[in-house]
Amino acid sequence: MSKVLYSVENHIAYVTINRPEVLNCFDYETLEQLADVVNQIEMDQDVRVAIFTGAGEKAFSAGADLKERKTLSVKEVRRNVKAIRDVFNQISQLPQPTIAAVNGYAFGGGFELILACDFAIAVPEAKVGLTETSWAIIPGAGGTQRLPRLIGEMRAKELIFTAKKLTAQEAYDWGILTRVINDENVVEASISFAKEMLQNGPVALKQAKYAICNGMNVDLQTGLAIESKAYELTIPTEDRLEALTAFSEKRKPAFKGK
Repeated sequence: MSKVLYSVENHIAYVTINRPEVLNCFDYETLEQLADVVNQIEMDQDVRVAIFTGAGEKAFSAGADLKERKTLSVKEVRRNVKAIRDVFNQISQLPQPTIAAVNGYAFGGGFELILACDFAIAVPEAKVGLTETSWAIIPGAGGTQRLPRLIGEMRAKELIFTAKKLTAQEAYDWGILTRVINDENVVEASISFAKEMLQNGPVALKQAKYAICNGMNVDLQTGLAIESKAYELTIPTEDRLEALTAFSEKRKPAFKGK
């Protein structure tokens, strides 16, 4: 059975870490399969939004597979850390918007997967934390860099230095989660959110994400130049003309991503 499930329906890619018996932990094989799926998403023009989740109802992902780690040589540990860092970087750089549907515990690498996504929607029972220092290591898949950029340096230090675990409501209050749902299924809630984005121009979504992500850590003038370049790519598209035509005809536009 595949350790990463993948499907595409109605322009939404669904990626599920499929190891519920071990809280959807990442072993090397899982990371390899995840990298293959992310490559497919990046190249598929039909995919406009991607949703990442975990199998079962208990965990999104509890991070690295510590049982596997115990059997690995130092060289193999370095291989695994590079693999998870690389695939999460790929996810963070996907041109399409990404949503983490957090269905349970998200610790260590599981939390870092959330941080690699653009948005995170969670069930009330979810808990998140960068717990690596309690295992005498540090976050190695982007946690020390993405978390302070998201919530600020001091609070990121608090979470990482103490290995503190936050409830879903605390994570929302700290600005880590987009929303916490109550009675809805978390994937269904993520689909509803994705559909809000799918109403808009696919090229525009990609270019808006490009402008925001690449402008965040540069000075304002460089950021404005990035925005200008991204805007230029939307001008010659069929979708832009379709939006104007639909407006004049008082109907919803039918965007094609062209």
